[in-house]
Amino acid sequence: MTKTRAPRSRVRSFAIHYLQMVIAMAVGMMVLYPLWQLAVGDQPASAWVHRADIDSLVMSTAMVIPMAAWMRFRGHGARPIVEMSAAMYAGFVLLFPFLWLGVIDADGLMLLGHVLMLLFMLVAMLARPDEYAVSHAHHAHTEAHTEAHTATEQEPA
Repeated sequence: MTKTRAPRSRVRSFAIHYLQMVIAMAVGMMVLYPLWQLAVGDQPASAWVHRADIDSLVMSTAMVIPMAAWMRFRGHGARPIVEMSAAMYAGFVLLFPFLWLGVIDADGLMLLGHVLMLLFMLVAMLARPDEYAVSHAHHAHTEAHTEAHTATEQEPA
């Protein structure tokens, strides 16, 4: 019985991690991205701040900030946070040549970029299943242990 519960628990923790990051991203998109729009709203439509590639990077940033903050709050270290942040930008950056060549338009960039963002986030998580398939308490305990161990090593003998 324990053997079937453990994998279910890991899958559940993994799914919860993913969902929490998506929620944090949605908050960023609803709160931070409108601030950008307000800041550049009086610029002419031809201004660089309204380019689709720039806009997609700003939107990604608006989503990365709360997602990274949430990951940090939940005990993740810098490396997974940087990897996840990079995964969130990667889908858009990958599509830039198609935008620049006219194969896709701004709407296509936004739609496909967000789909790729979610996919690349999942890939980043699957690359480190032990990072995302454990409870958040585990992250906090591991980080506290690592910090205590590092502090002990740095003390003069």
